[in-house]
Amino acid sequence: MIVSLEGKVAQDIWTTNKSKSLPKELWIRAKALLTIMHSTSTLDDLRIMGEPPNIRLHKLKGSRKDYWSVTIKLPWAITFKFKNGEFSEVKIENYHRG
Repeated sequence: MIVSLEGKVAQDIWTTNKSKSLPKELWIRAKALLTIMHSTSTLDDLRIMGEPPNIRLHKLKGSRKDYWSVTIKLPWAITFKFKNGEFSEVKIENYHRG
């Protein structure tokens, strides 16, 4: 279950299904991934639920080692913390920017 959203992009997609920052062609996929995350309680559930093609679920490294990521479409991703069945600090971002 998603317990907290971070940033305007994630909040806009979750509440209005659109965003000024995220390219329009990614809105539906981003909302679908958020919906899957909201309906699961383990990372294994996310994988079992069909793991949409190319989401690249992976743990981040370095200064972001407490975070996970799923790819919407490169370079855009949903990043989040996961603990005790809850997704927190869920954010849609282009964290690949240098």
